[in-house]
Amino acid sequence: MSLQQEAARRRTFAIVSHPDAGKTTLTEKLLLYGGAVQLAGSVTARKQDRATVSDWLEIERKRGISVTSTVLFFDYDGHKINLLDTPGHNDFSEDTYRVLTAVDSVIMVIDGGKGIEKQTKKLFEVCRRRKIPVFTFVNKMDRPAMDTLSILDEIESVLNIKVYPMNWPLGSGPDFKGIWDRQTKLAHLFQRTVGGAYKAPVSTHGLSDPFIKDIMDDLVYKTVCEEVEIVEATGAEFDEEAVLRGETTPVFFGSAVNNFGLQLLLDGFVKYSPSAQPRISEGTVINPEDERFSGFIFKIQANMDPRHRDRMAFVRIISGKFYREIPVTHCRTGKKIRLSNTNNVFGRERVSIDEAFPGDVIGVVGGDFFSIGDTLSDDPTIKYAEIPRFPPECFAFIHNPSPANFKKFQSGLDQLVQEGLVHRFYLSKSYQKTPLLAAVGPLQFDMVQFRLESEYGAPSRVERASWTIARWIEGKDYDKDALSLPYGSEWAIDGDDRDVLLFNSEWHLDSFREKNPKLNLTEYP
Repeated sequence: MSLQQEAARRRTFAIVSHPDAGKTTLTEKLLLYGGAVQLAGSVTARKQDRATVSDWLEIERKRGISVTSTVLFFDYDGHKINLLDTPGHNDFSEDTYRVLTAVDSVIMVIDGGKGIEKQTKKLFEVCRRRKIPVFTFVNKMDRPAMDTLSILDEIESVLNIKVYPMNWPLGSGPDFKGIWDRQTKLAHLFQRTVGGAYKAPVSTHGLSDPFIKDIMDDLVYKTVCEEVEIVEATGAEFDEEAVLRGETTPVFFGSAVNNFGLQLLLDGFVKYSPSAQPRISEGTVINPEDERFSGFIFKIQANMDPRHRDRMAFVRIISGKFYREIPVTHCRTGKKIRLSNTNNVFGRERVSIDEAFPGDVIGVVGGDFFSIGDTLSDDPTIKYAEIPRFPPECFAFIHNPSPANFKKFQSGLDQLVQEGLVHRFYLSKSYQKTPLLAAVGPLQFDMVQFRLESEYGAPSRVERASWTIARWIEGKDYDKDALSLPYGSEWAIDGDDRDVLLFNSEWHLDSFREKNPKLNLTEYP
């Protein structure tokens, strides 16, 4: 295949949701329907114990939540599918936002019983700003759910996006029998499988088929027919271009845990989602079919596999063809390197890779100088600025209780900071130079402690601090000693030796601004 054909058959997307909407379950079931696993919940074919592919960290399995992003892939219907699983917990939203820079589309999961929740709205706004096409899956229809028309109205009004229902649920809760597909005008009836481990057997019938009437409650059947009639009467046609522009979201219904509606979701998504998309390099559009190889690092992860204990940078390929030993420039430093130790990554499993194309995500082992946001290209003039920064809201000092572990503690903390798990500051007036960690949510501090001890053998002690806001001063024309700080506020130094101000509250921040109106404070350095 040509470079253009290879890029055209790629589908690179993320699944996002509010916690507990069913994101991890849906991820597992898409792998099942895509043929990547034979049994939903199995890590590999040779392991019989059931555990999710995407949640591979021990802390994720203990707490039952996703706290780190994961790369998964499979081939389906002639397409190469790259699925980037994101953390569900909002404390790790910074990792999720970084992943969204590396995808071309998103599947947004909504709990049918709860509708639009806080994290869903927050993540959708990120997609809107980046103009990422969004496909919506209304999950948990096997449980009591909101009225279908109400769900669609809420998506449209709260998220301010047009909706196009691709199918329609046949009831909800105990009355949920299947899905009516608007494209084929057929009702898909499903049979439950034990634990949802296998594909659900399905039969298709017309909506007016007597068999459909017999298995459905009379009132539910009448309601479904009336709703379908209302939707069809609108005469709205499916606008594929509006989907690609991020103006319309196709809506699918189903139950991930029971495998209801997943085949329709996967088929519809692969058919209508965008292929590998271009990116901007310093004002210039770089298209996937551009022969120059380029990509950017959106994630760094160490110690994914205890057998390797190495460091992997995840690179989203934007243009050109990757091949093993390709010479590239590390554009931030100008350093010339060869990409030799490269892998396809599936959860925590890795397989050596010899070639890859735009839309693919590859793991590059090594490169201690790699940082999140770095561009790798055989043309040093290409530089992507895709990775956003986020203002921290939680702060905590981290202490090493054992002097004998100083090297382990320091090297482990250095690595976790470089991964972007937390940010590190030091108080300007502190003589002890105790690291001050800054994060979006407090669970990130738990993650730091867990990984320091489990991966580096360095127990730690965390002491929460009262600051909630960090601000940098624009420019350098100021005298620190002449500035009066509100009570409790402090000067600190960030990882690049820049001055940063720490405040306890918005009131303290406003007080400082009133006393120093000529200073321009920013959320980012």
